[in-house]
Amino acid sequence: MDRRKFIKRTALASAGIIIVPTILPSSVFGKFSPNDKINIAQIGFGRIAKSHDLPATIKHDGVRIVAVADVDLKRANDGKQWINNWYAENKGSKNYVDVKAYQDYREMLADESIDAVIISTPDHWHAQPAIEAALAGKDVYLQKPASLTIQEGRQMSDAFHRTGRILQIGSQQRSLNPWPQFHRACELVRNGRIGDIKHVEVGLWGDPAGEIEIEMPVPENLDYEMWLGSTPYVYYTEKGVHPQHDYSRPGWLRIEQFGAGMITGWGAHHIDTAHWGMNTEYTGPVEIEAEAEFPTSGLWNVHGKFRVQSKYANGVTMDIRDDFPNGVKFISSDGWLFVSRGPVSVTASDPGADAIKLNAIDASDPRILESEIGPDEIHLYKSAEQHENWLESIRTRKQPVAPAEIAHRSCSACLLSHTAMKINRKLYWDPEAERFKNDDEANKMISRPQRFPYGTDYIDY
Repeated sequence: MDRRKFIKRTALASAGIIIVPTILPSSVFGKFSPNDKINIAQIGFGRIAKSHDLPATIKHDGVRIVAVADVDLKRANDGKQWINNWYAENKGSKNYVDVKAYQDYREMLADESIDAVIISTPDHWHAQPAIEAALAGKDVYLQKPASLTIQEGRQMSDAFHRTGRILQIGSQQRSLNPWPQFHRACELVRNGRIGDIKHVEVGLWGDPAGEIEIEMPVPENLDYEMWLGSTPYVYYTEKGVHPQHDYSRPGWLRIEQFGAGMITGWGAHHIDTAHWGMNTEYTGPVEIEAEAEFPTSGLWNVHGKFRVQSKYANGVTMDIRDDFPNGVKFISSDGWLFVSRGPVSVTASDPGADAIKLNAIDASDPRILESEIGPDEIHLYKSAEQHENWLESIRTRKQPVAPAEIAHRSCSACLLSHTAMKINRKLYWDPEAERFKNDDEANKMISRPQRFPYGTDYIDY
């Protein structure tokens, strides 16, 4: 499905609901003059917010970070202090902004002075606050992956197209800073520099298993019921949530109840890059089969070693495996092109951090990399930096480099891979209907039961 078909399909499916066009004049929703500040709030103050999302946003003169929310009140207050300290160091005043801290982000969303939010929460808390923020009239920067389930992702994308709000997913491999090689690689591939693509290889690691963890008292500063959200109740253990005394890699990343593991954690980046180069951003595979190793005991139960094989309607096949180099390799009958993060292969706390370093971009023929893209050829969207591009979109109302539907489709391909890991047979997917063909068992995995009152199914539209 291409972009035009997607917009048309969304309009037809929305019976009586006006769908906002992809590019909007600022007079429709925009309220910012060049000198206006965008008031931004942070939902979730954990490892990614502290080290990436807030630093990349707060540095821009056109914004003010005015609030932070976290179900762990200690982290919410840490976030408030971090923001105040940044303003003290960079603006000369700790009182530059009256930063508010919340334990319940929904109270924060009720503040009409807030224009936009950054969502840096665990995977099972991505789609719901994003939808609620859109309904509250806020634009959203959302950490990947877009959703815990395919159904949640569809609900989220539809909500942003219906409200006309801006969503940018954290697929920073689409932006020139810090990794311009991904844009370059996809542009070369889209312009046929290696011929017609036949096959794509995606490399990413799995996670190791862990030990059994005993039940622990819930810290007084943590609203554990809300942290669990729409997922089933399980007893609290610190390793299953996040550390109480530092901001290192949280344990929930390795528990299937809260996410699918590295297939969505890093797959959301690399599969998105593959889609960009393949020109399949608004669709997904039509055939998927996989095998994977899963722990049989212990707290951490996401996939370890794995392999996924899929096929797209255009005939291109894709293999995703833990024993491939961490990156994306486009292959044709005429040659190949490989792209990765290079020396920064993964973050220090992720699996594979000590693996051999890779070239940022490589090709079967070095002359491919020197090729110039002519003025009449395909020129992909240029985004300087992911957060900066989001801020530009808030002002102009033009869609960012990684909007809601693209975010959903990349995440869907990851979740389809995860479903195939669980079901030991080839699956046939209809990207238009977003259903498996003649497979009730697989279709049950498009969604998960949601624990009232949390979940996208209980949002009052």
